[in-house]
Amino acid sequence: MANATPDNPTPVKPPKPHARLEKWIWILIYGGLFLVILGIATGRTDAALGWSMAVPGGVVVLVGIVLIYVRSRLNDKK
Repeated sequence: MANATPDNPTPVKPPKPHARLEKWIWILIYGGLFLVILGIATGRTDAALGWSMAVPGGVVVLVGIVLIYVRSRLNDKK
């Protein structure tokens, strides 16, 4: 029968120092793209409402892209 608790514990991975920033980057990018697509689809019936959804969505995507650049410049060493 196999040993249920091995003698050698599995190594624990160190926490990612910028995990919260990376999470927000992708939330902003995907959320912004969703708003852009929703704005384009809505713009077919109501142009003003479509633009008022697509433009902020594009700005949110741009913020996410800028945060990718900021993340690339951060130092991972403590």
